[in-house]
Amino acid sequence: MSWPTLSKLTPVPALLCLALLGACSSLPTIVPDMVHSPGEPVQLDGTHGPLSPERSKAILERLSAGGAETNIFDLHLAVEEAVVGSPLSAGNKVELLQDGPSTYQAMLAAITAAKDHINMETFILDDDEVGQRFAAELIVKQQEGVQVNLMYDSVGTLGTPKAFFKELAEGGVDLLEFNPVNPMTANAGWEVNQRDHRKLLIVDGRIAFLGGINISSVYSGGSLSQNSKIRPGGELPWRDTDLQIEGPVVAELQKLFIKTWIKQKGEPLVPRNYLPLLEPKGNEVVRAIGSSPEEPYSLIYATLISALRSAQSEIWLTNAYFVPDPQLLTALKQAVARGVDVRLVLPSSTDSWLVFHASRANFSELLEAGVKLYERRGALLHVKTAVIDGVWSTVGSTNLDWRSFLHNYEVNAVVLGNEFGEKMRTAFQEDQANSNEITLQQWRRRSLLVRAKELAARIWEYWL
Repeated sequence: MSWPTLSKLTPVPALLCLALLGACSSLPTIVPDMVHSPGEPVQLDGTHGPLSPERSKAILERLSAGGAETNIFDLHLAVEEAVVGSPLSAGNKVELLQDGPSTYQAMLAAITAAKDHINMETFILDDDEVGQRFAAELIVKQQEGVQVNLMYDSVGTLGTPKAFFKELAEGGVDLLEFNPVNPMTANAGWEVNQRDHRKLLIVDGRIAFLGGINISSVYSGGSLSQNSKIRPGGELPWRDTDLQIEGPVVAELQKLFIKTWIKQKGEPLVPRNYLPLLEPKGNEVVRAIGSSPEEPYSLIYATLISALRSAQSEIWLTNAYFVPDPQLLTALKQAVARGVDVRLVLPSSTDSWLVFHASRANFSELLEAGVKLYERRGALLHVKTAVIDGVWSTVGSTNLDWRSFLHNYEVNAVVLGNEFGEKMRTAFQEDQANSNEITLQQWRRRSLLVRAKELAARIWEYWL
């Protein structure tokens, strides 16, 4: 397959800079660089990026040569080990949490039980019923002697009153605003286009929560059929997914939090037992993957592309913001061509008009290649998950769009194993059952107005 050339990205016009909160940041590159212009192919492999199809095939042949029967799990384990960045950790317990109510209940229970420290990192923290509940509990724990460190994104909390954070600070909570919009308050340089999109809670260095769920009352209603309800005002309930993790991999998530806190030049963390000795808690093999714009490429992107290329039977993706680059599109189409069942569950309604229509601009190409597309009804889909071959699963904050891979700090967990994979397959099938399938014949009959919206949105896809 051809690869885009690694090159500098073309500077954007001054008008666009103004639209981006009045500042142009230098843009990072990614492997492969997600640029529109074609160029000479760049072959990447192993520790330096996504594995080529030839390398994935070689791994399978090596496994087969070992004499024992090779299964799909062996293949994905070998591929995951080859894309080196953070270690694979065995002995973890992973619970799948769906929607806000169940996730908040688990998070607050862990916060209440905290004995040593609480580290929390979030994109959105609203001053509403849910946000106030979390703030009150964090202040209580701080006053009990549990050290609370809270990092929040400046753009994600633009609508949150300063008084909300003042109350937290007066309660003793250590706060850090990530990349402040106001350059006068920036400690680590002013990179306004780089955002902290992670949602991460770590309690006592022993239990962690991550996924797509922000701290906001938009999640106050469930989206599953048995408990779905319309929120006050008639808004759709939000559908999202998180993980609760215990075991050795929590240390890797803790290191990500500490590294980001230091890089943002927050006040020195109050000494606590941030990295306790962690005993095995379960049987899951997990890799914690963090990405940031300063890295040569997004390790989350590299890992996903490698898993897609190694898929043998199924690729089932659920994502809120699907604006893929050419290589991701090609990986999906090539998978269909070799007989893999490729399905995508995407939103039927969204909180971003531009993203919604930029996503739909890819439908014709995907449908013509044989990818099955579904749009989730009855909920505002905010999920960022994948399950491949029933053994390779990922849940996190990363959308399948240019912003997540180029401009955002993100965090995902990759879980390897049939047992958790079956839970992910069940969750996907439930979303699919609550979705409308988009067929090629139907899509070709869409109106000129819809086509015009797709074209207009696609112009902006890099910056969405």
